[in-house]
Amino acid sequence: MKVLSVNVGRPRVVQSEGEPVDTGIFKHPVKGRPFVRRLNIVGDEQADLRNHGGTDKAVYAYPHEYYEYWRGQYPGLNLPFGAFGENLTVEGLLDIDVRIGDRLGIGSAQLRVTQPRIPCYKLGIRLGRPDIVRRFVRSEYCGFYLAVECEGEIGAGDAVSIVASDAGAATVTQAFRTHLGRRDGPT
Repeated sequence: MKVLSVNVGRPRVVQSEGEPVDTGIFKHPVKGRPFVRRLNIVGDEQADLRNHGGTDKAVYAYPHEYYEYWRGQYPGLNLPFGAFGENLTVEGLLDIDVRIGDRLGIGSAQLRVTQPRIPCYKLGIRLGRPDIVRRFVRSEYCGFYLAVECEGEIGAGDAVSIVASDAGAATVTQAFRTHLGRRDGPT
């Protein structure tokens, strides 16, 4: 389990259906070892603090393994690290295995899994595919938000260790299904 990329971005205004939209979903990989603070990674900001950010959504992680699925769904779509608005592109941490409450050690930081990511229309804006939001929900490849338990530096290549886990807690996938009112797998 490791971090493949650390991605940050500042809010910007983009046009969607002729209207200005303020969004922080455009993330790009950074070099070095940025500092992870209680509310975000240095160099990163959220535009919509009502639905994104805050202590329980300080960092968003998305599994690299899901990128291959999306490349199959949208051949030719440019999907660099950070394409889904994630701060951490990770390997080996799938939603079906990661549990709500898991504490992760990454670099000198410790983070806690808090909830699945529920996508909004801005993902469609970012990828130029309004239909992806519906497909994202159906796929159940949502990734997860993290709270910062201990501030520190992280970087691409850092190993991820599970410092603490509760085997009885819901997985990210189970929590996502509960939020959507689903009992079974993707529809």
